[in-house]
Amino acid sequence: MVSRRQGGRLLTRPDPSGAQGMIETEMTLSQRYDEVRGRIADAAVRAGRTSDEIFLVAVTKYTEMDQIRELVELGHRDFGENRVPQLVQRAAMIEEFIRRRAALGQDKAIEPARWHMIGHLQRNKARKLGDSARLIHSVDSLRLAEELQLVGLGYEKPIDVLIQVNIAGEESKSGCPLPACEPLADAIESMAHLRVRGLMTMAPYSENPEDSRIHFVRLRELFEDMAKVGFGDGMFNILSMGMSGDYEVAIEEGANIVRIGSAIFGKPKVEEPA
Repeated sequence: MVSRRQGGRLLTRPDPSGAQGMIETEMTLSQRYDEVRGRIADAAVRAGRTSDEIFLVAVTKYTEMDQIRELVELGHRDFGENRVPQLVQRAAMIEEFIRRRAALGQDKAIEPARWHMIGHLQRNKARKLGDSARLIHSVDSLRLAEELQLVGLGYEKPIDVLIQVNIAGEESKSGCPLPACEPLADAIESMAHLRVRGLMTMAPYSENPEDSRIHFVRLRELFEDMAKVGFGDGMFNILSMGMSGDYEVAIEEGANIVRIGSAIFGKPKVEEPA
C-alpha cells in the first residue's frame, strides 16, 4: 500500500528489498495537483463556500513547458506568469498545443488557456504584453494604468485589471499603499479601455500560514467596502490572494483566486555549483 504524507511532498511505499520500513518517493505532478484541489475544496467548506467559487492560477515562473502541457492535459486552463516575455511566449505555445490536441480529437471540450500577469509590470513592457493576458493582477500606480489605457485603444473590450495592494507596507514589494488604493480605482474608472475587477496582494513571508490571516482580513474588508461603491461597472468581484504557503487561509478569508506554483509543480531545481 502507498500512503501520502500530510503536506503533499512525498509518498511512501514498502521497501522492495523486504527490509522493514518504507521508502519515500516524490509525488507526481498529477498527485500534487489533486492534493491542492482537495485542499482548496476543504478550505472552501470551512468558509461556507464551494470550490467552484475559487479559481486556481497555476504559477509557471520556475516551470518547464512539459509540466505546463501535462497540466493542460489534466484539464487545467488558468496559468500565471511573472514576466512578460515568458507569458507571451508560453501563451502562444500552449495555444498551439491545445489546437493540435483538438485537431487530433484528444480534448472533449476545446477550451483555451487563460493567462494571468501576476508579476510586477513595468510601463515599458505593457505594450509587449498585448492581449496575451486575460487578467493583469499587478496594477499599482496611476502611470501604469495610463500606459495600459493607451494599449487598450487597439482592443474591442476593456483590459481587466486588479489593483495590487502592498497590504503590509513592505519596502521590498511592489504594490499600491493601502490609503491610495481607492483613489487609484477612481482614476481607472475614468479610463474607457480599462476595467478594475478587484484587488490582489501578497502577505509577508512566514513559515506559519496563520501569520497571513490578519493581512488577508484587511484586504477583504477593503475589497468589500470598494465593491459596495460599484467599481468596475458592477464587476468588482475578484479577490486574488494566497500562494503555496498560505492559500488555505486566504480562501477562508474570502479569496476567489489563489496563485500556486511550488505546491503543484514542486520546488524549483537549484543547479549544483560547478
